[in-house]
Amino acid sequence: MATAKKAAATKSEFKVGSYVVYPTHGVGKIIGEETQSIGEHQLKVFVIAFERDKMTLRVPVHRAETAGLRTISSNDNIDKALKTLKGKAKAARGMWSRRAQEYEAKINSGCLISVAEVVRDLHKNMDQSERSYSERMIYESAFNRMVGELAAAEKIDSDSAKDRLLEVLKKQAA
Repeated sequence: MATAKKAAATKSEFKVGSYVVYPTHGVGKIIGEETQSIGEHQLKVFVIAFERDKMTLRVPVHRAETAGLRTISSNDNIDKALKTLKGKAKAARGMWSRRAQEYEAKINSGCLISVAEVVRDLHKNMDQSERSYSERMIYESAFNRMVGELAAAEKIDSDSAKDRLLEVLKKQAA
């Protein structure tokens, strides 16, 4: 009974046409719901398109929440993430490889606040040419995740979302 109740809650939470966040891929749009036959079993799946990556993902309806699928952040959560960007960047300590793993884990957690922490910490000297390739890639990945979620939450285009985030980061640096 509890499983049926949870499946019903998941079904009502995610609708065709709505934007969702999948932890390891960022913001996608549910473009359909299908039933696939696997052997003798019927499996209902959400079909999610990730326009930025030109990718389509199928997530079983009954495992959507377990897989980390979530709705777009609320305005309150967006405000908390923007406040995080305005905070003081953490000083870089330790070996880059260890920090890079921690940053990747935060990005793939699907938590907007954690992604904002990565953007805040790596933004400080993004214009400096001595930044490593991997550091720039991690920063861009986190930044693009934030842009995607901000754009979907506020129903604006990616360029407007990017400009808004850069404005917040400029104020933080000043």
